[in-house]
Amino acid sequence: MMDIKATIPHREPFLFVDTVESIDEKKIVTRKIFTENEYFYKGHYPSNPITPGVILCEVVFQTAAVLILKNFPLEKGTPVLAKIEEARFKSIVKPNEALEITAELEEKYGKFFLMNGVIRKYKEILVLKTKFSLAIA
Repeated sequence: MMDIKATIPHREPFLFVDTVESIDEKKIVTRKIFTENEYFYKGHYPSNPITPGVILCEVVFQTAAVLILKNFPLEKGTPVLAKIEEARFKSIVKPNEALEITAELEEKYGKFFLMNGVIRKYKEILVLKTKFSLAIA
């Protein structure tokens, strides 16, 4: 089991990767379950809690950061978001739904990493598809 905190600099309450299921040179799969106690549910539709889209995007970006920092250990710095080309939301995420997050490296240009990301719940229902870039800052 990979130690997420030893890999990326994020910490609670803004650490959104629970476990790494698989990782290779270009692709990583992680898991996340947001519990009903998450800080953002208190104000984001309190009578009908929905996981904010920006948080779902961040889950993918953190997953990608794990891939980059594990596979490119000579890169010095912090992976930060450089660009979101596309983000398409297909399904709502409620508290306690298990998410499977995939991030895939499309290309590397210097300190820039062009990535694709997908979130699914229950391994089949598409939640989010995104194209984005991270940079080492």
